[in-house]
Amino acid sequence: MAEVKIAIGGREFEVACRSGEEHFLKSAAAMLDNEAAALNKALGRMPESRMLLMAGLMLADKTASLEDQLKNGTKAGEDPAVAKRAQKAENQLGKAQAALAEAKAQLAEAEAALAKKEEAAGLAQETSEAAVEMMNRMVSNAEAAAEDMKKAG
Repeated sequence: MAEVKIAIGGREFEVACRSGEEHFLKSAAAMLDNEAAALNKALGRMPESRMLLMAGLMLADKTASLEDQLKNGTKAGEDPAVAKRAQKAENQLGKAQAALAEAKAQLAEAEAALAKKEEAAGLAQETSEAAVEMMNRMVSNAEAAAEDMKKAG
């Protein structure tokens, strides 16, 4: 066991604790000393037992308030109704982000399909142009053959 000297409300105390836990004890004592200092400032000097009791009750009140806030899922000074609306907004944001991701995926699919159609349309146009060119040559050949037959005839 370790012995630790602490000061609360201007008074010193020697307290025992487990070895290695001295910093926890000092931290708790500092919190209690802050409350005792606030009491001494507000009410003046008072008997040691009363000062310790009041400081302990003030810390217990703060602890209970924090526990309630944790149970309700709120932060210090936060209105539970506001927290509920914030949670609802976060849920809606999550749904909107999921819908956006789905829309992006569909857009990518549509762009890929359009690219394929444009490629197919380009091939079809090339084929049509080649067919027209071939028909023009056939017509020219037919006209030349007709001209040759006329001359021969």
